[in-house]
Amino acid sequence: MLLEKYLIMHCAPTLASLKTASLFCIEGLPQEELARQVEALDCRLERKGIRLLVLKHRGARAWLYVCRKSQLQADLRKPGVARFLARYGYESAEAAGALQRLQQRMERGEQFPHEIGVFLGYPLGDVIGFIRNGGRNCKCTGCWKVYCNAGEAQKQFARFRKCRDIYARLWSEGRSLWQLTVAA
Repeated sequence: MLLEKYLIMHCAPTLASLKTASLFCIEGLPQEELARQVEALDCRLERKGIRLLVLKHRGARAWLYVCRKSQLQADLRKPGVARFLARYGYESAEAAGALQRLQQRMERGEQFPHEIGVFLGYPLGDVIGFIRNGGRNCKCTGCWKVYCNAGEAQKQFARFRKCRDIYARLWSEGRSLWQLTVAA
């Protein structure tokens, strides 16, 4: 299944429970086939605390969001997050409602909703820094652009790279997506 390969390549730290969520773009799968694969994998992985959803679909391109819902809920409850998201029309910091609003913003918006960093588990200070600076003037770059604690972020980036490398190797050696997904 093509989608499984994408999940291993782009979501290993989320599957390993090192990261709240991952986002990736997939092209070339017909919408019906993508919907079928997403539904099948979401149903299976939900038992391990993972959710998959299509945030946006345009033509042959789709943006898939993969998250650990319990970690997302914890991230949304962190100090300042609800107030920050309210600026972008989020009425609730509950995961289900917030994800629904994010999906609406992705589908309707011509600009990318940069508050998505909160939904990916990025530090709030870095998300705010990115928005304020228009993506410029960061201290370092990895999975995200860092504006606050560069040292800690670089350690995290190294953990994520190592995880991706290990997952890619194990998957190529025959481990299944199910075996590689840590239960919540």
